[in-house]
Amino acid sequence: MLRFLSQRLIAFIPTLIGISILVFGAIRLVPGDIISATLGTEAGMLTQAQRASLERYYGLDKPPLEQYFVWMGEALQGNLGQSVRHGRPVTELIAEHFPLTLELALLAVIIALLVGVPFGLISAIRHNTWIDFAGRLFALIGLAVPNFLLGTLIIFALSVYFGILPNAGNYVDFTEDPLRNLQQLIFPAITLGFAFAASVMRMTRSSMLEVLGEDYVRTARSKGLRERTVITRHSLRNALIPVVTLVGIEMGYLLGGTFIIEQIFALPGIGRLLINAISQREYALVQGIVLFIAINFVIINLLVDLVYAAIDPRISYDG
Repeated sequence: MLRFLSQRLIAFIPTLIGISILVFGAIRLVPGDIISATLGTEAGMLTQAQRASLERYYGLDKPPLEQYFVWMGEALQGNLGQSVRHGRPVTELIAEHFPLTLELALLAVIIALLVGVPFGLISAIRHNTWIDFAGRLFALIGLAVPNFLLGTLIIFALSVYFGILPNAGNYVDFTEDPLRNLQQLIFPAITLGFAFAASVMRMTRSSMLEVLGEDYVRTARSKGLRERTVITRHSLRNALIPVVTLVGIEMGYLLGGTFIIEQIFALPGIGRLLINAISQREYALVQGIVLFIAINFVIINLLVDLVYAAIDPRISYDG
């Protein structure tokens, strides 16, 4: 197991380096810079000496390659730079905004699993019945409706028919008031989990149909085992492997791709922080957040591989 972990961690190093190069170059291809974003129209009134002084202050006077190596050297020491707009270290801003996004992603995954796995299982067992048809219809609607549209409809329904809003910018942390925190996040989590539940349902259904046709399942039935035992012990665990893969990929996406929902529901998460940083040309903040999200992807993929072995004993990473 230790050998497997070390091999995977070494293999992820080129991935992280490639991502750091891409994000470093991409943010600098966007027209404008931090000086123009900060000063606005007044940036055109700067003298050459004033602009040169500001470029030295922001570290823009060095060649891009040198800027990259300076940034990476600091990042390896845990220093992701300083946010110009916020006047605080990037690591502090990430630590402040990430818990909300993590909680939102976990709630969305829980909702998706609680809805998608049972629906997919029942749909596979009752294949080609009205239950199966209803499950497939639910999956189709879930995949067809964009989450920003669903979120907008939820806000509209709550505000018009119930006279309340899920969140009005007064976000409360879980440690301060757990009940109010969950009340504020439940509707954004449902919005994110709806389409994810549809994907989980489809994956569970197709995987279960494939497993139920295997020889070892027919053998288990021929031995006189109860159908519930055949489903739970011999079929479901093997069918969950593709679902675990889907959950891992989606979890990584949710940790960095919830900015639309955070914007709609006025949640101060890391996705919203990233969008604001891009619009303000906050180089250090954008680079730090994207690198942090990439590391999360690496860790999640590693955990998914370990879950494989826990679900299916035939999978082993020893030797």
